[in-house]
Amino acid sequence: MHSHEPNSHDHGHHFDTHNRSFAIAVILNTLFVVIEAVYGVLSGSLALIADAGHNLSDVMGLIMAWVASWLASRAATHSKTYGLKKTTILAALFNALILIAAVGGITWEAIQRLTNPAGVAGLTVVVVAGIGVLINGATMMLFVKGQKGDINIRGAFLHMAADTAVSVGVVISGIVLMYTSLTWIDPVVSLVIAAVIFLGTWQLLKDSVNLAVDAVPKGIDPAAVRECLESLPGVHSAHHLHIWALSTTENALTVHLVKPDPLGDDRIINDASAILAEEFNIQHTTIQWERCDSECPNTTHC
Repeated sequence: MHSHEPNSHDHGHHFDTHNRSFAIAVILNTLFVVIEAVYGVLSGSLALIADAGHNLSDVMGLIMAWVASWLASRAATHSKTYGLKKTTILAALFNALILIAAVGGITWEAIQRLTNPAGVAGLTVVVVAGIGVLINGATMMLFVKGQKGDINIRGAFLHMAADTAVSVGVVISGIVLMYTSLTWIDPVVSLVIAAVIFLGTWQLLKDSVNLAVDAVPKGIDPAAVRECLESLPGVHSAHHLHIWALSTTENALTVHLVKPDPLGDDRIINDASAILAEEFNIQHTTIQWERCDSECPNTTHC
């Protein structure tokens, strides 16, 4: 049996790339929570105080994603041979659940306001929400690039995108309510925002659950991987093929390859590992040789 592992510094570099983004995001959003809470109390706005609580939960979500990213960069130990890479998957899953809960809260509040219209939003609420658009929008941009290839970062991105959307909705509906009597505009905008957040979060939830149960990571076709392995020189067939995620950025594979002639084993190991890493984003490869097909008698289950 032979295995190939990537450089241990790979995930450490990945963490360093986002470390500053997380630090800036947590500081800015904690500051905004304080601003909202203070002005909520001063203006007597329950909406601002409630939104401050919601944003505080988002800060907790950011910290959770940050800690998971840091833990994933730590070295493996004797008892945790893969390290703590999978904490990034758990963080993405918990952040998706938090966002789903937030959608439920927004929807409930919107329905309540449809049946019992609130008064006209004050200028203070609109201004503070405007500050929220700037802070959340800037924070969201910190994660816009990294979220494409890492669902832990996508969780942080979606939190900020959701907060930005909510703040934009508050600004728009607040301005409308200041000059008209269209009290329904606020809850309707909230429901639209809730629907948009839900659609984005649902995919995050599905992806994180799949990774948590060791399903084949999104973007990797097992049939294509098998075909690639079976095309290697001297390889008759591939079975016991398993592909799963070690973290939100690293994937692993184990497989049995039937190759009667041992000549060239080491070269094929190196070639297979390089191809799997480059073409399929599989960094940790373990290959077991079998010298004849009879070692896998029931091929339909191998």
